[in-house]
Amino acid sequence: MSLEADWFLRAHPEITTVEALLPDCNGIMRGKWLPRHKLGNIFDGELKLPKTALSLDIWGRDVEELVFASGDADGICRPVEGSLLPTPWSPGSQHGQVMLSMFNADGEPYLGDPRHVLKQVVARFQKHGWTPVVAAELEFSLVRWDNTLPLHTCPSPAGSHPIGGNMYGLDVLNQHREMMEELRLACELQDLPFDGVVKESAPSQYEINMQHVPSPVLAAKQILMMKRLIKGVAHKHGLVASFMPKPFENEAGNGMHVHCSVLDQRGNNVFDDGSERGTPLLHHAIAGCMEHMADSMIVFSPGFNGYRRFQPGSHAPTYPCWGYENRTVAVRVPAGSHAARRLEHRVAGADSNPYLLFAVLLAAMLDGIEQQTSPGEPTRGDGYSQKNSSLPKYMHEALERFRGSDFIRTALGGELQRIFTLTKEQEVAEFAHRISLLEYQSYLERT
Repeated sequence: MSLEADWFLRAHPEITTVEALLPDCNGIMRGKWLPRHKLGNIFDGELKLPKTALSLDIWGRDVEELVFASGDADGICRPVEGSLLPTPWSPGSQHGQVMLSMFNADGEPYLGDPRHVLKQVVARFQKHGWTPVVAAELEFSLVRWDNTLPLHTCPSPAGSHPIGGNMYGLDVLNQHREMMEELRLACELQDLPFDGVVKESAPSQYEINMQHVPSPVLAAKQILMMKRLIKGVAHKHGLVASFMPKPFENEAGNGMHVHCSVLDQRGNNVFDDGSERGTPLLHHAIAGCMEHMADSMIVFSPGFNGYRRFQPGSHAPTYPCWGYENRTVAVRVPAGSHAARRLEHRVAGADSNPYLLFAVLLAAMLDGIEQQTSPGEPTRGDGYSQKNSSLPKYMHEALERFRGSDFIRTALGGELQRIFTLTKEQEVAEFAHRISLLEYQSYLERT
């Protein structure tokens, strides 16, 4: 047994079960629950799962084409460093968790695993002597669920829908004081970079800020762990923490904004020229983000519901534009310290897989830098009104862009592009043949 596993079991005699977690392409945790005496087997490389566990659809169904083509071969699941931790929200705190990554039988990384894909993109930065630094703003809705519709948990006039979201309202946070304090303590126990929580613009919507991390691979793991933690703590309090991009009509949806800068070997920010403008490298990086935004849209918005965010009044960008200190654009350059000069990518939904999100974002930035492309003039005023080049508005359009994209094939690799495309095709097909309640209300009696 490894020293890490041995230490963990000695430090936590109360833990009876270890949850072995493998994030799939959707960012959903797959895996197994194992008794504590099996923990050593995981660290000895004895845990296997089918490689197709990474390409299950959103409902957890196999994609038959992938299963039949591969014979449903197993991969070796190895633990991710630093992910063996207790889960304080579990009943009696008797569970722990460890995150996994998939390898081929010969020990090489399986490139259908989004974690390995991101590591390859980061390695391209390292060849330049650069280190990407990322941070995320993670929005979610705190609701009650009656198995029919989500119900708001924020104050509202008697018998009516909430009026506004009481943005930055401290009294709303106070209503969930016990849960928020438990969430903070759980973040400390799991060593997650919690940097505060705020009440967001929509009713029942909140945002967790995460600290900047000089490792996108680590940051992606932390985001997935943070989402799981938030859900677990909320469930303990009888609530549902949902990262669904658009849980309520006519209200702002849940996004995941990403801040990114790049350090050189001396620790200097290559985007900082001592002015508000930033260096040419910053502008090239922004240009790359804009050029490849449409091809990457199915990564930013991987589910059918997510495309409902990209509507007027929903506070989500619909065009690939950029600007300084402008929250209506797709790529924003925030004001502040010159040493912290960075870009903020504002497109992704909260349901995006952070490994894939960081991979396409960083690959796009690097392509813009290497090609020395220009982003054009910054947008001033309302970025939502730009009409220069629209992003895909529907899931099937985004999937077609992704499927045929040479950029995606280079950035993510052919295997990831293939399995993600097939997984999402199955999801699109399921929604395409389902009849909605609105269709019955509109056509059943009238036609």
